[in-house]
Amino acid sequence: MKLLPLADEPAPERADAARNREAILAAALRLVESRGVGCVTMDTVATEAGVGKGTLFRRFDSREGLMAAVLNTSETQWQASVIGGPPPLGPGAPAMERLLAFGHSRLRTNLTHASLIEAAGRAGQRSVAAMSFANMHVRYLLRELGVDGDLPLLATAILAPLELVVLEQQVERERIPVERLEAGWDDLVRRVVG
Repeated sequence: MKLLPLADEPAPERADAARNREAILAAALRLVESRGVGCVTMDTVATEAGVGKGTLFRRFDSREGLMAAVLNTSETQWQASVIGGPPPLGPGAPAMERLLAFGHSRLRTNLTHASLIEAAGRAGQRSVAAMSFANMHVRYLLRELGVDGDLPLLATAILAPLELVVLEQQVERERIPVERLEAGWDDLVRRVVG
């Protein structure tokens, strides 16, 4: 006897749907990297992935939804490198080295994906899960470093300069070099750690 899924459980993904999703995301990422986000349309992705445009819209609803999915794939890969990648970003380095590497990596990742983040629009706003991941990781490292105080607020304060809206202001409008931003972030972290 086959049981039906519960009302709040998503139906399992069919194998062909999973293949299409992977082909679409891979094609979109290739196009973003080779042509730039501005040149990626639903038509070009459908053609590159070898699927119908209707499949693309059924799966992702809009170009923003597709760009958000590409962004989510990138975020997932970045988080995996923080959790299990090589040191100093991943485990195995002292907590201060990991924290500094984390900040530099987050800063550069946000700048690298700025146009993708913007193309994803509201659909690509950093999810609560992504923000929680970063905040929890920074809290963990601060705790490892023996920092006292309100760790959730300290972590939020440390992460704020790494957000895209802040970075764009400093890099694009104020023309501050990325290396100076990294050095400033390192200084902030060292002051918090004391």
